[in-house]
Amino acid sequence: MPAKVSLGDVADYQTGFPFKSKDYCSAGTKLLRGDNIGQGSLRWGGAKFWPKDRINEAAKFALQEGDVVLAMDRPWIEAGLKYAAVSLDDLPCLLVQRVARLRGTKKIDGGYLRYLIGSAEFTEHILNITTGTAVPHVSGRDILSFSFDLPVLAEQREIAATLGALDNKIDLNRKAATTLEEMARALYRSWFVDFDPVRARAEDRAPAHMDAATAALFPDSFGEDGLPEGWRQRGLDEIAEFLNGAALQKYPAVEGELSLPVIKIAELRSGVTATSGRASAGVPDKYKINDGDVLFSWSGSLLQKVWVDGRGALNQHLFKVKSSLVPQWFHFFAVDLHMDEFRMIAASKATTMGHIQRHHLAEAKIALPPKVILDVADKAIRPLFDAAIQRQLENRSLANLRDTLLPRLMSGEIRVGAARKVAEEAA
Repeated sequence: MPAKVSLGDVADYQTGFPFKSKDYCSAGTKLLRGDNIGQGSLRWGGAKFWPKDRINEAAKFALQEGDVVLAMDRPWIEAGLKYAAVSLDDLPCLLVQRVARLRGTKKIDGGYLRYLIGSAEFTEHILNITTGTAVPHVSGRDILSFSFDLPVLAEQREIAATLGALDNKIDLNRKAATTLEEMARALYRSWFVDFDPVRARAEDRAPAHMDAATAALFPDSFGEDGLPEGWRQRGLDEIAEFLNGAALQKYPAVEGELSLPVIKIAELRSGVTATSGRASAGVPDKYKINDGDVLFSWSGSLLQKVWVDGRGALNQHLFKVKSSLVPQWFHFFAVDLHMDEFRMIAASKATTMGHIQRHHLAEAKIALPPKVILDVADKAIRPLFDAAIQRQLENRSLANLRDTLLPRLMSGEIRVGAARKVAEEAA
């Protein structure tokens, strides 16, 4: 029978050091702050650094691979609890004040500890004890008071290995999706932004990595407008439709009837969560979102992504982007090409929430080639772009399986052998 324990009984616990901002430097050892913790992963954008020649002053706060970190201030974001396991790629880094570090011991396996902290039961425990209004927070005592049934060490390791196999597959898919998208983006930029095939032909060279028949479709000179001969300059609003979302409070969910999650900027960043709003499934079809739709937030946090989180309803401040003129990958990369410019425009707005307007889409120009070139490019780029989307969709299924197995394994409802078979088949 599993033994009933508290987290403080079995895990090694530490909080970080109050590093002074005046001592930060532009390069050195990364400082792991609450802002670096997402839901289940670390993110190093805007990282702060500690001088390498002063590392001995903070040696006791050095993190190790497998350590589990938890934000103590604002421990909850849209996607869930702000926790993560430290990977080898995150090291070296140092623990900062108001971040808790939990480490495996002889009593609790580090891998099992990771999944325990990521469980719904621990999340509920944290939500129930979070205090403060301006800055919600938890204390070390609160964290360590979490009580749970702890299996024997051998079973802990088997559970962690089973769930870890799914997470490893998710990580491989994530990296593969990133690589595939970057390959597609590189081809787009080479052909339609840098005009490499046209420049090569103009210099009487064979375009790199291109057969002669494809190369012959490209012109060998540029017009006075700087575009390849026969190409046209078009605004983004001319090549795609940008449908703004609806005021979904007009379509409230009704208890007992079908509903859809409301997709706002928060969902675009983090996916659908338990805190996402709901709207009636009777919302007009044009405002319904499906896997594979391209969404673009034009207000607040400007970002664009292909949606892979299931059916939903499009809220205001988001565009659904589609086109009957160009392939999906073309308008996706065309918008991305102008994203930095759009963010600068939004940041310059003297309002509480920066945004762009439709005339900015018209002013954002791209080079549109003849259809014959688009068609041949589609054969090369679409498979890469679509494969990246499929990897992301597979990850959703794998994550759902992992999250389904997790509580059943920890409660003993399902045996490790049976769960391992399911995980191996999926991975």
